[in-house]
Amino acid sequence: MPSQEQIFKEIFQANSKKIYHLCFGYTGDDAAANDLLQETFLKVWQNLDKFRNQSMISTWVYRIAVNTCLTYLKKEKRQAKDELTPNIIENKEEDIADKEKQEQVKTLYQCISKLEENERIIITMVMDEIPYPEIADVSGISEGNLRVKIHRIKHKLTELYNQHERL
Repeated sequence: MPSQEQIFKEIFQANSKKIYHLCFGYTGDDAAANDLLQETFLKVWQNLDKFRNQSMISTWVYRIAVNTCLTYLKKEKRQAKDELTPNIIENKEEDIADKEKQEQVKTLYQCISKLEENERIIITMVMDEIPYPEIADVSGISEGNLRVKIHRIKHKLTELYNQHERL
């Protein structure tokens, strides 16, 4: 039987990159994202014995991270960024060599930044390839409603993208 330390280590290794990405999306700041990542996993460690196996562990961790980020934003009396910081765009651009594709990615992220907060959270999880059942659990909606919401978000993004291209 693995120890609680070993279980925690596996949870951290499996989820830390996605949780950092989520935290950075909320704050747009590397230091704040790292602090929130640390705070999230401190809460996971402190509450690991309370996990009831009613959902996947990654869903539980993601929910803790979302709540931690929202609490942080309330304390700081800040809203999630209306515009994505240049850091997010630069990080994605490093992966893309083609200048035209870089511009498309930049435009896409600018469009995502115009979505409502819950829509940004959902589309970020979709882009992180989190399974729909997990996204539904984190979002607190049924999987059927999630699919409809994702379809609407994609439609909204397409409209925003096309409007941007016309400018």
